[in-house]
Amino acid sequence: MEESNQGIATLEKNIVLLLNKLEDNNQELESLRHQLETMKDQQYKLDEENKQLKEKIDSLSMANSLLGSQDSNVTTKNKIDVLIQQIDACIEELHQMN
Repeated sequence: MEESNQGIATLEKNIVLLLNKLEDNNQELESLRHQLETMKDQQYKLDEENKQLKEKIDSLSMANSLLGSQDSNVTTKNKIDVLIQQIDACIEELHQMN
């Protein structure tokens, strides 16, 4: 009987320890979820900032090309040529459809 009571006491002690660990794990999980949400927000903000900076770089490159930089002029002319070719291809497709 003494052994049975001792076994039950040990079992109760182990159950209490497991419940405490479960509670700790739940708290840590909640903390990690909160950190994840915070990091997702930071990533979104950084992605938006990156997008804006890329747009600004494109605008500055275009402005630089308009100011007369020889390298930029070549690049701008090439882009315009590509656009003209695409427009010509679209016009040709429209003529073929009609």
